[in-house]
Amino acid sequence: MIPESHFLILSAVLFAIGVFGALTRRNAIGILMSIELILNAANINLVCFSHHLSTAQGSPEGLGQILALFVIAIAAAAAVVGLVLVLAIYRNAKTVFVDRINLMKW
Repeated sequence: MIPESHFLILSAVLFAIGVFGALTRRNAIGILMSIELILNAANINLVCFSHHLSTAQGSPEGLGQILALFVIAIAAAAAVVGLVLVLAIYRNAKTVFVDRINLMKW
């Protein structure tokens, strides 16, 4: 049995890597990947706390897994929208580097 603290540490590390990547990346696709890491860290927390609460208080089993599936579905839809926006910006600005994009010049 793996203790909850290991899952929480893993989640914190993933979240920190995601925030660091989102703040330091210049590439728009790299920023989207960092946001996905942040959402995966939240999914690990949901599943971990769901398991902890279901064994401690007798709450319904699998609620965290269901919420994690919803987060994954929403993240997939957000990734598609984000990639479409990146492609549209690339067609007009000819770059995916965030610091070179100036939307007011279009």
